[in-house]
Amino acid sequence: MTASGAPIVRRTLLPAELRSPGAARSVVRAVATEGDLTEVIDEALLLTTELVTNAVVHAATPVTVEVISDAAGLTVTVLDELAGPLVPLTSQLPDDERGRGLILVEGLAQRWGTVHHGTGKGVWFHLARPGSSTTLAPGSMPWPAVDPLTQLGTLTDTTGLAEQLEELLRRLAHATAAASAAILIDHGDDHGPRTIAAYGLGVPPDGSTRVPLRLSRPWRGELTLYPAHPGQNPLVALAAERIGLLLENHRLRRADLARQGWLTFLAESGDLLAQSLDVDLTFALIPRLIVPRLGLWCAVHALEEDGELRLAASTHSDESSVPKLMDLLDAARPQLLEALGLDAPVPLAAPADGVAVALVARGQRLGTIAVGRDADGRQGADEIAAIEDFARRAAVSIDNNRIYAERRSVATALQRSLLPPQLPEIDGIDLGAEYVPAGSYSSAVDVGGDFYDIVGLPDGRWMVVIGDVSGKGVQAAIVTGLVRDVTRALVRDGRPVAETLGRLNETLVERGSGRFCTLALAVLTPRPDGVVDMALHLAGHDQPVLVHPDGRTRLVGRCGTALGLLPVVKSPVEQVPLNPGDMLIFTTDGVTERRHRGELFGIDRLRAEASTLAGFPAEVVASRLRTAAVAFSPDPPRDDIAVLTVRIET
Repeated sequence: MTASGAPIVRRTLLPAELRSPGAARSVVRAVATEGDLTEVIDEALLLTTELVTNAVVHAATPVTVEVISDAAGLTVTVLDELAGPLVPLTSQLPDDERGRGLILVEGLAQRWGTVHHGTGKGVWFHLARPGSSTTLAPGSMPWPAVDPLTQLGTLTDTTGLAEQLEELLRRLAHATAAASAAILIDHGDDHGPRTIAAYGLGVPPDGSTRVPLRLSRPWRGELTLYPAHPGQNPLVALAAERIGLLLENHRLRRADLARQGWLTFLAESGDLLAQSLDVDLTFALIPRLIVPRLGLWCAVHALEEDGELRLAASTHSDESSVPKLMDLLDAARPQLLEALGLDAPVPLAAPADGVAVALVARGQRLGTIAVGRDADGRQGADEIAAIEDFARRAAVSIDNNRIYAERRSVATALQRSLLPPQLPEIDGIDLGAEYVPAGSYSSAVDVGGDFYDIVGLPDGRWMVVIGDVSGKGVQAAIVTGLVRDVTRALVRDGRPVAETLGRLNETLVERGSGRFCTLALAVLTPRPDGVVDMALHLAGHDQPVLVHPDGRTRLVGRCGTALGLLPVVKSPVEQVPLNPGDMLIFTTDGVTERRHRGELFGIDRLRAEASTLAGFPAEVVASRLRTAAVAFSPDPPRDDIAVLTVRIET
């Protein structure tokens, strides 16, 4: 019955096969739920199963199932297509498990009847809506089983499974005058049958009634009563049906909860593994995520280039058992190698007692994961499926870590190739330099465009240059290398600095890549009296800071045009004498534009920091300024930081 009060009617035609009772149950369950008749679902499912099963087995024809939910309750009709009479109901029933459909209908339904038509026959039953008034069908059973049947069929789901089963056994024992009863279940986990509920003092092996329970594989079960009363077999069979439904519902609920738990575990584990960019850390995380959730112990082996398996990480729920675990892994090496070459789990025989799966990502085999059974010895299909899924996620994470490590190594090597391996030693001049790639404090692997260089010229002068190429990545690195090499070649060839900058600008414009470069280029000429004459050219670069021995600071240089933007550039030169004790500080915009909460590090802060460092060695000054810039914000640097210091020795 819908919210508007209209009846709900479902009619379906099912084939004559063993899956039809399950399909019929689905229809009945859906209608009963939609019609707010959940209180009678168990009885309806039990009766529907019996009637559809009987029709399939005995009539062997397609079966029509009609389900109606209305204000009075739930009505189910099961029709076959084989004409003929129904088998009469007798009081003396054989000890067969089958043939009791009408007995159950008589015992559980408030109304029921038969239907006959030209091409077949059927049975209908009605279960009253709780609180509605109905009249029982005329006629009663010739044996006193109606009340026990009703008691067994109306067991409410108000307690846990164990309490329900024990209550059902108690009612069954009273109805059948049995001294004891028990329910045995084999979960298919190699532990054999176990008693999950019992009544009385126990069931002896002889002289008892034993009825198998209808359970899905790998579960198997049995209901036993002592002493055996053949006349009560239908009642015992009904109890077995009821127990089977309870256990199946419990199994399905437990499987659903376990499945949700596995999905949550795998999702959370995948997130943790994805956050790691270090392959060794990922290897260390894997066993700690698995134990004790999936097993008693876990070991991860990495495949080396020579084809050997190397133990990368392992853990055991009992730390004192770690040495023993190492021995077990050595003994299980053949199975681990077998698992490495397969796409299916490989069981590990005792004493290792577990399973091994390969780590495979993007078609490459990276190693294996071995997981030992837990303390209860459980490692069923669900657990193994979870281990396989976890292994796939872990393998992808490991492969990503290796790809990242390779790219970072290439980026680091490329970045180092753009900087001088070491600073030259110059008489009377102290040099210092610091470089912080933006990716050194984050997961970025791009190469930056900042660089510096010190080049000795044939006439005894020295060229000091610092620059910043726009952008990041391989293209920026190519332009950076081009700028550095062209500048070196032209200046060493004796070209004037202004001409060198003009040729370099032409080269960048002709490339047409849209990248530009700022440069600060100083030519240092030492004099015998200790003074160093400096010719400073700024091509769009920040002015360097000149620090005097007494701490006074000022900006020097005349700003020119950045290279690569315009066909012709201006590069005015400023001559600055550097006296003994003076210090010149070159930086890139990664220092002055370092940002914290909307505030820039800025030129003024740079000058203030530099003022306190007057008289310190050039290396110390560069290091202190780098530290000050990085510490200015808790966020990792978004741009490269380069500092080059030139101090005139006294």
